[in-house]
Amino acid sequence: MKLTAIETFTNEFVGFVRVTAEDGAQGWGQVSTYHSDITCEVLHRQVAPWMLGQDCSDLDDLLDLVTEREHKFPGSYLRRAMAGVDTAIWDLRGKQAGKPVAELLGGSAGTIRAYASSMKRDITPRDEAERMKRLRDAHGFDAFKVRAGAEVGRGRDEWPGRTEEIVPTMRREMGDSAALLIDANSCYAPAQAIELGKLLQDHGFSHFEEPCPYWELEQTKEVSEALDMDVTGGEQDCDLTTWRRMIDMRAVDVVQPDILYLGGICRTLRVARMAEAAALPVTPHCANLSLVTLFTMHLLRAIPNAGKYLEFSIEGEDYYPWQDGLFVEDPYRIEDGHARVTEAPGWGVEICPEWLARSAYKVSRA
Repeated sequence: MKLTAIETFTNEFVGFVRVTAEDGAQGWGQVSTYHSDITCEVLHRQVAPWMLGQDCSDLDDLLDLVTEREHKFPGSYLRRAMAGVDTAIWDLRGKQAGKPVAELLGGSAGTIRAYASSMKRDITPRDEAERMKRLRDAHGFDAFKVRAGAEVGRGRDEWPGRTEEIVPTMRREMGDSAALLIDANSCYAPAQAIELGKLLQDHGFSHFEEPCPYWELEQTKEVSEALDMDVTGGEQDCDLTTWRRMIDMRAVDVVQPDILYLGGICRTLRVARMAEAAALPVTPHCANLSLVTLFTMHLLRAIPNAGKYLEFSIEGEDYYPWQDGLFVEDPYRIEDGHARVTEAPGWGVEICPEWLARSAYKVSRA
């Protein structure tokens, strides 16, 4: 199979990708969110020239070819752009086979337990717990993640005492049976993270995400070795060599690749296989309701070392106004605390034509 065209439809926040093969078959994917217009330009300049007209049968090798040809650009934008073509090719393959991508990956359609993932720090602990209880009662969530510290906060809290308050508040308000998770987004030095981790353990939290600056793997390893709870991370990492080092040194207890930050399904499967060999579970990062969460749902239905749950953002238009109106039908209904991968071919979703009509369009052809 060879691609004859790669089209992008983008605004500042979201960029969809459509690929067309020489037989006319098409598939839809997505570059990563945020500055997606820039990412789409990278796609046309630095990814499309190496993928158009080439045999896509060995997609892993073709993606490696892109990274080799663009070896002077080893960073995030190139990987985010590659992800748009990778995910579109997987959709095309699914439609050709009449199967959901999960099945192509060796899994099946079906349900996945989800955790309610808060993105907010400007919310009081009481208000956070109240909205989590409403979501529990409405959708059956039994796992919940909140935020600690300030984002990349150099040890500071969002406001003094917030983190120390939210930890006992969540346990008290959600009850003993709830699974509680917390994300520090690279806030702490190891000693401070370990101190907070002990408080988390005292209140039955089971997941402590990105406690230290994510690029300081040795700091994260120090925290994971000091605590009895799961210390997790990896969402920002897009380099496979870094992933190999992180897993080999066991810096974390759970790996959290983001499919669109990392470069697509193929490259995420490589990380999942590395983690499987090290007996580590995979709970990917997918922090918004663009296509990244749907991609993650299919992946989790297929890999043998899938983690306990799917990250599911609970934020609406006040936080993510650009999420509105992306799809013809919402693929993200939560029932009894579970999301569902359907039997529909490919990703099983249709991009809203009105959204596409408002977007910035560009095409590269073989």
